[in-house]
Amino acid sequence: MFTIEKHQHNGFDKVLLTDHTAQTTVEIVPGCGAMLHAFVVQDGNSFINIIDSYSNKKEFDEKAEANGFKGLKLSPFPCRIPNGVYRFNGRQYQLNHFLLNGSAIHGFLYKQPFALVQEQASNNSACIALLHEYKGNDAGYPFSYNCSVEYHLEKGNTLSIITTITNTGVSPLPVADGWHPYFTFGGKVDELELHFQSREMLEFINLVPSGKLLPNTAFTSPARIGETALDNSFVLDFSEAQPMCILRDPATGWQLEIRPQKSYPYLQIYIPPHRKSIAIENLSAPPDSFNNGIGLITLAAGASTSFLTQYTIRKEAVSL
Repeated sequence: MFTIEKHQHNGFDKVLLTDHTAQTTVEIVPGCGAMLHAFVVQDGNSFINIIDSYSNKKEFDEKAEANGFKGLKLSPFPCRIPNGVYRFNGRQYQLNHFLLNGSAIHGFLYKQPFALVQEQASNNSACIALLHEYKGNDAGYPFSYNCSVEYHLEKGNTLSIITTITNTGVSPLPVADGWHPYFTFGGKVDELELHFQSREMLEFINLVPSGKLLPNTAFTSPARIGETALDNSFVLDFSEAQPMCILRDPATGWQLEIRPQKSYPYLQIYIPPHRKSIAIENLSAPPDSFNNGIGLITLAAGASTSFLTQYTIRKEAVSL
């Protein structure tokens, strides 16, 4: 049996999706950028939460940016736009939202409230739909659109997340989409194994694509992360079998499997200096897509586009 409950804890107004048979719970905070706050599975007599999030609302309010935009919706663009300047349809725009080291970062919606507009629980799943209506109030992005986020918890510790962008204005708009979850198995990521389906990565200059693709051989088969430093954007190879990415704790056998659809062709991976978690970001476009056009979607007035990714947590036998 699946249920949907509302709880308030540490200042967060949470929506909990629970599979009572498996004792699996997903926590979502609609009022804070549609945040994925927790994904908890039963491990014997204890529980494991694979999501690194904020301890309370105060920390979110004061440090969402400094602590890495953890678990938040990246819209209408992910990653960075240098100097916050871009051109679209022959006109130059200056973004006036949060800048980090001179670059506009991760759009506008990561701190915006989403409304809970639909919920449904059954014997097979628990689903909610969240909605934010952006009115074009930043002069640097004067295009109105709706951002709908659906969370579906299903049997087998599987969470599907669908984002739909609808142009509610009268002219085309540029858009890209992404997520920024940080994953953890409780220790440092150095001891974890990583594997993803990519043989190409984008060459970066100051964390912005140069336009050149480089061959990638790292983690094309399962490998210990060790001391590897990562802040890179990889091109997923959908000719290979899903999952596109696996993060595994060899000490316990628990692993996270990520299955994006082709709407998310890029995998941005970042390990913060504390190395207690790893950001594995499904992106529809890499950094600076508003300028370089890589993966950028031009959405006509009244049109919609959707993006889907899926997380599954399961346990395999531990090799001795």
